Amino acid sequence: MVKNKTEATGPSFEEALNELESIVKLMEEGNLSLDETLAKFEKGIALSRLCSRKLEQAEKKIDLLLCSENGEISFEPVNLPEERDE
Repeated sequence: MVKNKTEATGPSFEEALNELESIVKLMEEGNLSLDETLAKFEKGIALSRLCSRKLEQAEKKIDLLLCSENGEISFEPVNLPEERDE
């Protein structure tokens, strides 16, 4: 399978989010040393920024797809499946 340029430069959004969640859980447990906590915090900030960039890129792609022939963006509601509490 051929990966695009974005995928080749880092983890996917899902991978980054999962790693960020793991870091938060570790930090919340409070069993890390100060140095470990700072390292995890730094990694978490980087992952948070990566996720944010990937979401912004996805939003821009959606905007392009919704752009009309005359260049105007038409914002239409998207019907997403409802989340279920399980």
